[in-house]
Amino acid sequence: MVATQFRVLIRSVATALDVLPLDLIDVCDEVKELVELVAKQARKEKIEVDPHGERAMRRVLSILDQFEKGIEPDFQILKCVVDYLEIRAWSDCNKEVRFLEEQCVEGEEREAAFLSSLLGFMCYCRGRIFDTLDGQNADQTDVQCNMEILSCLNPEDFRCPISLELMIDPVTVSTGQTYDRSSIQKWLKAGHTICPKTGEKLTSTELVPNTTLRKLIHQFCADNGVSLAKTGKKNRDITTTIVPGSPAAAEAMEFETPSEKANLWTHWNDPPLLNLLYSFNKSIQENAVAALLKLSKHASGKKVMVESGGLRSILAVLKRGMSLEARQIAAATIFYLSSVKGYKKLIGETDEAIPALVDLIKEGTPCGRKNAVVALFGLILYPGNRQRVIDAATIPLLLDILASSDKHELVTDSIALLATLTESSAILQASSLPLITRIFQSSTSQAAKEHCASILLCCCNSDGDEAIAVLAKDPSVINSLYLLTMDGTAKASKKARSLTKILHKFHETSSSRQGCQAFTHEQSVPVW
Repeated sequence: MVATQFRVLIRSVATALDVLPLDLIDVCDEVKELVELVAKQARKEKIEVDPHGERAMRRVLSILDQFEKGIEPDFQILKCVVDYLEIRAWSDCNKEVRFLEEQCVEGEEREAAFLSSLLGFMCYCRGRIFDTLDGQNADQTDVQCNMEILSCLNPEDFRCPISLELMIDPVTVSTGQTYDRSSIQKWLKAGHTICPKTGEKLTSTELVPNTTLRKLIHQFCADNGVSLAKTGKKNRDITTTIVPGSPAAAEAMEFETPSEKANLWTHWNDPPLLNLLYSFNKSIQENAVAALLKLSKHASGKKVMVESGGLRSILAVLKRGMSLEARQIAAATIFYLSSVKGYKKLIGETDEAIPALVDLIKEGTPCGRKNAVVALFGLILYPGNRQRVIDAATIPLLLDILASSDKHELVTDSIALLATLTESSAILQASSLPLITRIFQSSTSQAAKEHCASILLCCCNSDGDEAIAVLAKDPSVINSLYLLTMDGTAKASKKARSLTKILHKFHETSSSRQGCQAFTHEQSVPVW
């Protein structure tokens, strides 16, 4: 690419000097000679590509051709290519994958097939050559990255309803629902013709880029200090990473996917992980539950884990694990299991599950508290679990977190959990509203602001004049609502407008009442 750019530049210089009317320009002979010399050199100069680069290019084209014919390439040739590109580790390869994914989205249509082939090639290299995350513990990296991302999410707007992951490339389908492009494309490729979220028939398979939401997600992550690149530190099943845009990419996917599945089942059956959860060796227990965490991210892993009776073993670690580390990894595993609707109900109905998560919020490390909060959030998406979470004395604990100045990292997650619980019942007293109002006005997180607005609106609708009177005492609340109306998401703006109308109506009613009282008082004054 660089060589081509130089070639274009030199040809442009040669063309410009060829048409330059030197005879009409008042310059000395010396300058004219110099211009003619440069033009002559530009016309005859040829740029040669580096021999090593040309060899690597031929190898890549050969590998793509092999993929297209259904032939798995030689490992040593793959290694030669990635060595030439100076890709030394999983993270280096993953950066190339992310870059190519962006090019596939933003590139020109005529380049789409070739870019997709390169993406398939690089994803294959990532899984075939680099099977560890730079020598780090892959499971621990997954937990930290996922929980950091989740701590800054607005789960309703920024998380894909299919994968439950942060949407990198949100697109909208004909029903108006938004999904991450890779997830919905995989859904459609499987032959589904209905909207995954609403169940409505899709009138078209066209995917419309939701550029506004994409910008909001990027800005939101930037505001909260979260890098989108961190979502790529997980060695995901390749089918959730790319959708083949060319025969070569499709074949690369087919070669990669079986090895991922074989790896999954090998880890599941050997050693017997569930038995290791009951080990009295702290390190063994931590490693076993970390392995289960990784398996819980795969649909087949979730199914086998629950059907083999693994849920009770994981909950035992969550409640009585040998270390806080083991307990917090168990909480993360519960979060991934709760992404399946039927498992939300099953986990919630297990007596020790919700109280154990609440205990971890009280006792855990910052990472452990995060894991427990988001796991509870996953569970309350099933309405039947909400009262169970309320009965476990979660509300006072969340209010304590929100009031504590040393637990800012949990504010967004806690306020999201509180907002969802508030929607189902009137759980907050008017005395708690000043705290929610303070967070609403001071938080830099748009997600936190929207959740606060949701809580305040629910309280005003359920508690009536008492809650409204508390909000009306602070005149700056109206200003914050106006800002949210302009800067927030569609849902946030709607909630802010509803709250604004309620407060305006309250002020108007109060003014009218005061006017009537003053008028009555004047009538009662005797005239002498």
